[in-house]
Amino acid sequence: MALKPNGSVCKIREQIIEDRVSGLTLQFVHKPGSDAPYRLYIHGDFPYGNREILFDEDGAGAGAGTALVDACRPSWLREVKR
Repeated sequence: MALKPNGSVCKIREQIIEDRVSGLTLQFVHKPGSDAPYRLYIHGDFPYGNREILFDEDGAGAGAGTALVDACRPSWLREVKR
């Protein structure tokens, strides 16, 4: 992956974004304590499965591969009781 020289760090919150036009769902995840704590999951209709892109502590690309997670669901949502 190409790293922009003198590129600034961009800040992105953990979230799930559904792009209905492309049919893709993007999920940004932070997994502290790992070599690649920032992850981008791309879910869609891909011939070889969903994708996972890993970023290191400095935000540089650290790897990519087939995502081994299920379809993304917001685990932080809770049912509201009346």
